[in-house]
Amino acid sequence: MTPAKDHATSARRRGRRPAGEDTRATLLAAAREVFAESGFDGATVRSIAARAGVDAAMVNHWFGSKEGLFAQAVLQVPFDPKEVLETVTADGPDRLGENIVRTFLTRWDGAGGEVFVALVRSITTREEALRALKEMLVNHMFAGVTKAAGCDQPELRASLCATQIIGMGMARYVARLEPMASADIETMVAAIAPTLQRYLTGDIG
Repeated sequence: MTPAKDHATSARRRGRRPAGEDTRATLLAAAREVFAESGFDGATVRSIAARAGVDAAMVNHWFGSKEGLFAQAVLQVPFDPKEVLETVTADGPDRLGENIVRTFLTRWDGAGGEVFVALVRSITTREEALRALKEMLVNHMFAGVTKAAGCDQPELRASLCATQIIGMGMARYVARLEPMASADIETMVAAIAPTLQRYLTGDIG
């Protein structure tokens, strides 16, 4: 085999995926450090990329956005927060409650609930995981929902929504309370969505 053919064969054998996966893994590790040190708002794509020693464009290439990187590096949730926000607000303010419950359960059920359980367990031992959960659900996810709905008292409403979603996940996936643990999604939507809807657009005075 000639040197040129040998080089080409070796390159094909190695492929580009391992190097790419190394970059992705390095970005995830760097992101966990930077998010823990600075929080979501204080962390920047550039600072994370610099910590990882890669170009900032790699964040968008692998994760789509800072939000996508945050979700995979810190929360390990099985969805993109930006996409979820767009989904739950797509039908206007009057259907926010049912869209939130249906969307979260669809994502979590699809992952077998293990991701939520792992997250809850990490919260009990790692302060940054608790801080990350609060920032994601309260400061970003539900803050975005209340902004889209034009809610009054947005901080209080966002916090109330977060308690409902966390409690729902705890009961269904961690404590596995029956019949809640095995109820179908639409049954859960019918039972829980009205409470979330009141938290968002109803009277909480």
